[in-house]
Formats: sequence, C-alpha cells, structure tokens
Amino acid sequence: MGELTMLDTDKDKDERKLKKVKIALMRNKLFALYQGVMMVGKTTVSDDVPTAYTNGRDEVYGRKFIRELDEKELAFVVMHECMHKIYRHITTWKKLAEENALLTNAACDYVINLKLKDIDPNGNHIRMPMKDGKVIGLIDEKYRGMHVKQVYDSIKQEFGGQGGGGEGFDEHGWDDADSMTEKEKEELAKEIDRAIRQGQIAAKKVGAGAGGMDRDLQDLIEPKVDWREVLREFVKSICNAKDVSSWRRVNRRFLAGDTYLPTLIGERVGHIVIGIDTSGSIGGKELSEFLSEVKGIADEVRPERVDLLYWDCEVARHEEYDELTVSNIVSSTKPRGGGGTSPSCVTKYIKDKAIKPECVIMLTDGYVGADWGGDWECPVLWVIVGNNDAVAPVGKTIRIDGR
Repeated sequence: MGELTMLDTDKDKDERKLKKVKIALMRNKLFALYQGVMMVGKTTVSDDVPTAYTNGRDEVYGRKFIRELDEKELAFVVMHECMHKIYRHITTWKKLAEENALLTNAACDYVINLKLKDIDPNGNHIRMPMKDGKVIGLIDEKYRGMHVKQVYDSIKQEFGGQGGGGEGFDEHGWDDADSMTEKEKEELAKEIDRAIRQGQIAAKKVGAGAGGMDRDLQDLIEPKVDWREVLREFVKSICNAKDVSSWRRVNRRFLAGDTYLPTLIGERVGHIVIGIDTSGSIGGKELSEFLSEVKGIADEVRPERVDLLYWDCEVARHEEYDELTVSNIVSSTKPRGGGGTSPSCVTKYIKDKAIKPECVIMLTDGYVGADWGGDWECPVLWVIVGNNDAVAPVGKTIRIDGR
C-alpha cells in the first residue's frame, strides 16, 4: 500500500509540474495572448505517450517526457502544442499529411519553432529541449517567412520526398483529426478564434499590447468572408427554385430536333448583368480571377443570359452570352475602358437598353466617391477589390483582398 501511495505521489508531481508551467505562461506578459488557447480542450498526462502531441483541441504529454525536461523546456513544449492548435495545423494540413506525414510534421514544426524563438529570443522563459548538449527539435532560419506548404515543398525538393525533414520533439494527432466531423472542425475553429480574442483582452490588461502577435495570427482572427461562396449564394438566391415545369416558355435546348418540352421554372437564373470597373485600377490578375469565378457560377446556376458590361465613366463594351456560350466567357471576352469611374453609367445603360436582369454584380475598387449607381431596379452585389473602407450604401458588399 505504501509503494502505491508513493507512485501516486510521483505521478501527482508530473501533473503539478505541467500545471505550474501552464499557469506561469498564462501570467507572463509575453504569452498572455495565448492563455485562452491553452485552456481549449483537455490536458492530460499519459504513461503511453513518448513525447507530446495535440489533435488540434486536446493536449497529451508523456509522463517520462515531462520528467526529462526542466521547466523552461516544458514551457517551450506547451507553447509548441498551443501553436499547433492556434494555426489549426492538424485539421488544415491533414491532406498533406496523407501524402507524407513525416515531412508535414517537420514543416509544421519548423514554422512554429521560429515563431516561438522570436517571442523569447534569449530563452529567458521558454527554451527548446536539450539532450546531451544538443537541441531537440527543428529550427532553421532558411525557412523564415515561409508557411507550412512552402517549407514542405522545400524539404521535399531537397531530399526527394525520402525524408530528411528531421525529427521534432512531439508527435501529431493526424488520426484523431480523422475522427472529427466537419461540424466539429468548424466549432473548434470558432472556439480557437474566441480563445485568441480573449487572450487579446488579457494581454492588454497586463500591458502586453499585441502579446507577440504576428501577421499570420492577426490574419487568422480578422473577420473573413469567402467572397466566392457569398457570390454563389447571392446568384443562387435569385432562383425561386420552384422546380416545376411550365409550357409558358418552351425549352429551347430541344427545338433543333423538333422536340417541344416545358422549361423548369426556378431551375436556373434567367438573366444576370455583370459590370466590371475598367477605370485603370483593376489589374489583369483580379479580372481573370473574377471572370473564372463567374464562369464557375454560370456553370452551376446556368443563367439563360449574361450581359457583361465593362465600364469606367461610361459603358465601354457590352458582351452578351447565352447558356451555351457563357462557358467561353474567359477566353472570348475583350475588356475595354480606362477612363474615370462612375457606376451610374451602368444603371443608365441598363435602363436605356431596356435590359431586365434578375440581378447585377458590380466589380470595382470602390473609389467611386458618392456615386453608387443611384436607384437599382433589381438586387445588386458589389465586389470590392483592395479597398477596406468602401461599403456600398445600396445592395450587398463583399471584398476581395487585392494584395
């Protein structure tokens, strides 16, 4: 009985050591930003885990490993697992790990170890684990500024995909990530976001400012909208989706074979106008990307007609596409323009030409002054490129990062 009590007491020491290190990190100004994330999920000590790992939510630390590390080294490992959680490595790079788990492990570790080194460059509070006078883990300045996929590709190119990434001091819970549903992954991402924001508040309270926040982390918590998804949903929402047949409009696809069939009402968008600002500030890259997405939307919702208007202070070109030719929109279009910027020219043109679209999509940089087209007679979606300050007073606004 006495021996069992002693063993239990020794184990308690491991838990207490880990808890002490975590609390110290949470109270430290350098790491206050991360305290919320440290509390996400469960933290356990295991006899069966050789080092440490996270599944993106929970953290597991090997008992023997804890005993081998001093408190600064253990603090580095705790922050290392915390960084895996913050950057959602286990869920984000699962597909990459299916190709080569060892290289993916190494790439993730190289990225976050440099970030941790930057937070505490002198190792006053956290320090990479050492064994026999050598650092355990992966760190290399040549990977500075790279994201995980870039590091992965670099390692793969250097070593021909046959390893060579080196060994880290932790494992990665790729298999655990497999068991998470898409809904659970989404909820985890939201929980991590909330934890980072709580950490921001905590960091400010202790006078830590951004608490070591880098650009990648800032990008993670900035509100983002998948403009492609919004664009699709906007167009698809125009459909009534009644999905009933009607003889009021004969299905033109079958007329060539003298076959008369009804058209399904609500199965597709009838008529879309796309107005693209060509005043000189929209680059070719953005234009190509947008047109490619428009083609994808057209393939999905099958509009009966697309009027493509290139405009600056007037409509410089008008192209018409039907359901058969819209698939060639990217290759066949010929942009025109280069003058000033006046969205009102589009509303005027639509009215003058008696165009009756079900919706209008306007692509612009948003530098239009107070001119947002006036009165629109149908739903309008503004896709604004590279201008975070512009919000259209009419219709719906989404943004594309123009960097």
